[in-house]
Amino acid sequence: MVKARLVGIGMDYSPTSKSALTWAINNLIEEGDQIVVVHVVSPKADPTNKQLFEDTGSPLIPLEEFREINVSKHYGLTPDPEVLDMLDTVSRTKRVKVVAKVYWGDPREKLIDAVEQLKLDSLVVGSRGLGVLKRVLLGSVSNYVVHNAPCPVTVVKGAPPTRP
Repeated sequence: MVKARLVGIGMDYSPTSKSALTWAINNLIEEGDQIVVVHVVSPKADPTNKQLFEDTGSPLIPLEEFREINVSKHYGLTPDPEVLDMLDTVSRTKRVKVVAKVYWGDPREKLIDAVEQLKLDSLVVGSRGLGVLKRVLLGSVSNYVVHNAPCPVTVVKGAPPTRP
């Protein structure tokens, strides 16, 4: 029997992070795996539970609890119904356990923290497709994670911008 994998998915509810989730569901996740949806919230956010978990991130939050609006708000998140529906569906159809974990700070560093703390087997993140100049000025989260994570990282590119 193959060991179930622990797959992390970086989620900020942007179109590219939703694409990363879709890609992972369609191409990576297998029956029995566990998905950890990793949220990184701005350090400026001040939700109720931030002080308790600022250094280590929140405890793992089961999908059933995470769906409750009060639970999400305690962590400074406004969940996206489309993402929750996708997670519900994969949970049922592939018998996958889904949990969420919330961190506060720089997404680059906190995604690496998540990989190390949770001992993820794989991480999937979206890429905003910044141009060279913006990538140099702002830094690329996906580029940083690819070069620093101690596990395989899949970067899912966003759709190219449409021209008017």
